[in-house]
Amino acid sequence: MNFATPIVNKRWGMVALAAVLLGAVLVARSWHGRAARAATADTAIAPVVAVARVEREDLFRQISIPAEFRPYTEVELHAKVSGYVKDMRVDIGDRVKAGQLLAVLEVPELTDDFDHAVASHRRAQADYRDAHVAYTRLLAVNKDHPNLIAQQDLDTAEARDATAEGAVAAAKADVDKYRTMVGYTRITAPFGGVITRRYADPGSLIQAGTASNTQAMPLVRVSDNSLLRLDFPVSVDYVRGIHLDAPVSVSVGSLGGRVYSGKISRFSGRIDDSTRTMVVEMEVPNPSLELVPGMYATVTLKFDERPQTLAVPIEAVPAGAKSVLVVNSAQRLEERPVTLGLETSARYEVLRGLNEGELVMIGNRAQLAPGQKVEPRITAPLARE
Repeated sequence: MNFATPIVNKRWGMVALAAVLLGAVLVARSWHGRAARAATADTAIAPVVAVARVEREDLFRQISIPAEFRPYTEVELHAKVSGYVKDMRVDIGDRVKAGQLLAVLEVPELTDDFDHAVASHRRAQADYRDAHVAYTRLLAVNKDHPNLIAQQDLDTAEARDATAEGAVAAAKADVDKYRTMVGYTRITAPFGGVITRRYADPGSLIQAGTASNTQAMPLVRVSDNSLLRLDFPVSVDYVRGIHLDAPVSVSVGSLGGRVYSGKISRFSGRIDDSTRTMVVEMEVPNPSLELVPGMYATVTLKFDERPQTLAVPIEAVPAGAKSVLVVNSAQRLEERPVTLGLETSARYEVLRGLNEGELVMIGNRAQLAPGQKVEPRITAPLARE
């Protein structure tokens, strides 16, 4: 009998069974390996990413403009008449009230003219009284005795009476004129303020400053520094945002950066052709006189205000992108298209695509992808100047 064939078949069967078992083991190991890798990937430590919460904020743009303080009212006082300075009552730095006497001029010839006018007025009054009495008496006699006095005499007396009355009025006008001229020798303050310049001393000859083209020397300069003007030019790009009573912040560097708040008081309403700017002015109260005209300041204006609008940090939106990465409730990244509005130095206004309270990733997203599990950590975004 041939026993070789069954033995060989049995061996080949054993080999085939071993191969099947080995294949099953390899498949099982491969499946377990993939499962282990998947489990490892899913249970691996998720990367920490910086996120910011979508919140409502008051957004606005602002610009800073250099400006310079100047007095609310300032004037150089000239004499209306020529004369010598007899007395100077003030000096620089003195605070004066409206109507206060500042200087006295000496004009002897003007005093003589005034005295002459007064004498002429008195003489004219005496002539008028004489003419008026004569005319009144003639009228009384003519009334009691008609046709006793010629009509020509009555007419002459009436004319003399009217002429004398006119002479009195003319003489009185001269008196008033010279009285006014004498009053011009007393220089008074037109408003309350500070003497910021003194030009003349006692004995100085002062020419009458009666025309704008004369080189007459003023006596003093008076500035009202209790209320200051702050003028600043606003570029044509921002003119549309200028309106009366708009809030303005003013920083004064020479006072340690002290900040004053105010409002726009007025603006020119016209663009300067050479500078393409419009002059805007605000008023700054200065009761303690700590602000001095000529000080420089920096004015900060707000534009395009968006009250309580949804906002995200600028770092959440890569340059040129129109989407953000949102960390959803499963702590996985989700790419979300958004529509943006106003851009400030540190925030974007979100018009569509996000809801209040959601978390958006900020920073570099190069090593991350949508769907990836992350560990969000809320952090303060960097502000962009």
